[in-house]
Amino acid sequence: MNHGFETLAIHAGQDPEARTGAVIPPIYQTSTYAQDAVGAPRQGYEYSRSGNPTRDALQECLAALEGGPVGLAFASGLAAEDTLLRTVCTPGDHVVIPDDAYGGTYRLFARVAERWGLAYTPAKVSDPDAVRAVIRPGSTKIVWVETPTNPLLGIADIAALAAVAHDAGALLVVDNTFASPYLQQPIAHGADVVVHSTTKYVGGHSDVVGGALIAADTGLGDELRYHQNAMGAINGPFDAWLTLRGIKTLGVRMDRHCDNAERIAAYLEGHAKVGQVIYPGLPSHPGHEVAAKQMRRFGGMISFRAAGGEEHAVQICNRAKLFVLAESLGGVESLIEHPGRMTHASAAGSPLEVPGDLVRLSVGIETVDDLLADLEQALG
Repeated sequence: MNHGFETLAIHAGQDPEARTGAVIPPIYQTSTYAQDAVGAPRQGYEYSRSGNPTRDALQECLAALEGGPVGLAFASGLAAEDTLLRTVCTPGDHVVIPDDAYGGTYRLFARVAERWGLAYTPAKVSDPDAVRAVIRPGSTKIVWVETPTNPLLGIADIAALAAVAHDAGALLVVDNTFASPYLQQPIAHGADVVVHSTTKYVGGHSDVVGGALIAADTGLGDELRYHQNAMGAINGPFDAWLTLRGIKTLGVRMDRHCDNAERIAAYLEGHAKVGQVIYPGLPSHPGHEVAAKQMRRFGGMISFRAAGGEEHAVQICNRAKLFVLAESLGGVESLIEHPGRMTHASAAGSPLEVPGDLVRLSVGIETVDDLLADLEQALG
């Protein structure tokens, strides 16, 4: 039977515990397991880096939500990204990345992977021709996409980029953190691997750090699983349990995030002290039609440019009260940040440097009129 998203979020990988009937899967807070005989681990469990029932429940649920056969959970989104790169690539290979990628992803490529011999080229992922133009035949192994991108909320046509990548013999990797699997399922549009920082919308409560990979192909999934164990940056059992707890309400949370963001984007677009509003749900967004084609709704992230320039943008962030000045995103509480000085400071001076007048909002699920009043006073 094919179940709906909300049903999978609550039940996939989460059958009642066999011995007691506990409805919520237990936290298997153990490092090792008794074996029935030498070479005969019970149900395959021997050491929790290699396998843990709580993490397995999360991994099964993530795979079901993204529509892939293999899901893997990691200590953070960047741990997932690093494992993926070192599974698929070798020194001398090349990757195409977004020209406005998350600052941590850029840092991983520019400060870590490049030293290992992995080349990268930024490209405008909203333009398939721009991506095609920078592919290096024979050496490009991955086309890496965020959609929406962080923090400029660019939209990439997943199906079009899958065709570009596959024509070049490369994999299409989609960071789906901003959308969440509730709003967008990249594998259904041709992606080979989906990446998540489960810290964000998937966990949803700003109380746990984690990451995930979901593979569209079982063979690639098995390779990733081998490297997950070999490299060891796994999600601990309590973190896996917290993430599963958050997933159960993902659908209803995302609907409220979207409701609030739509109201706030419309308000900001009409405000004299806002120069530009960047939100895929607005018809003024250049990627609006593509987003409408591949997303259920348009998400809870909004970026805008302060009409008064960089200092005005900083003042807005400092004056906000309900919008908490903090990095990260995707929790039930609203957050505000200045990307140029916070999440994307590592991209300063690079082709990925973000505008100084940019403010990024992670719109929470509070009463929207309270959020609008907070922004009104913060804009000054």
